[in-house]
Amino acid sequence: MPLNIPGILAPFHLLKNPRLVIPHVIVKDIRQIDFLALRNAGYRGAVFDKDNCLTIPHKDTLVPQLEDAWRECREAFGEENIIIVSNSAGTKFDAGGIQAESVSFHLSVPVLRHDTLKPGHSCIASIRAYFSSLRIPIPDDELVVVGDRIFTDVIMANRMRSGFASSASDASARARIGGPLAIWTDGVWQKESMVMRWAEKRLVDLVRKWARHGETSSVGTNIFVRELPPPEPRKTGSALTKMLNVMKWR
Repeated sequence: MPLNIPGILAPFHLLKNPRLVIPHVIVKDIRQIDFLALRNAGYRGAVFDKDNCLTIPHKDTLVPQLEDAWRECREAFGEENIIIVSNSAGTKFDAGGIQAESVSFHLSVPVLRHDTLKPGHSCIASIRAYFSSLRIPIPDDELVVVGDRIFTDVIMANRMRSGFASSASDASARARIGGPLAIWTDGVWQKESMVMRWAEKRLVDLVRKWARHGETSSVGTNIFVRELPPPEPRKTGSALTKMLNVMKWR
C-alpha cells in the first residue's frame, strides 16, 4: 500500500475542525442503504470506495452478498453517475491503469483516475471534474460518498461541504448538510487494519459526544437506512442425516 500523505495529515486538520470525522449515516454495509430513498431525496450521484466496501481487499470482484444492493444502486443513479474512488485502483501506483480497467469491468461503473490519494484536495478536484463533465452535471450537494474508512472517505466527503448548509428546522436533509452525504460502512468483509479501525471508531464516538448532538440524527438521515436482510440459513445437515444419505446411495 503506498504511503498516504493526505491521510497522514488529516488528523492535524481535525484540530481545527474535529467534526470532519462525523458521518451522516452509519451502516454495516451497503445492503442497509435505501438507494431509492436517496434518489427521491434529490441525490443523483455516488462515490464509492472499493476495498471492504464493495470488494474483498485487493480483489476486483463484487462481494457476492452485495449483488442485489449494488444492482439497486446502479438502477437508482445510473451507471455513469457512480464512480469508484480507490487509493489503489486508478491511482498513479496502478501501472497502466490495469486494475482500474478490471474493477470497472467487474463492477460496471467507471473508476476515477487520480494522482493524489484520498482525502487530498486534488482528489476532491478530480471527483468534481468528473461529475461536472457529465451531460447533466451533478453538484456536490447531490452526491453520496460511501466508504469504510473515516480518515479517507468520511473526511473527504465532509471537506466537500460548501458551508452554506440550511439551519431551518423544516429544511430537507440534503439542504441541511450542504454538501455530499457521508455514509460510513463500519463492517468489514475481511479483517484489515483493525487497530486503526478501532481508533477511528473511538474518535468518532468521542467527537460526537463532544459535539453533544451527532449529525446523523440532527439532519434526518435515518430515512436512508433499512434493516439488514436476514442471513441465509446454512445448508448443513446433521451427522445422522448425512449417514442416512450415504447409506441410501449404497
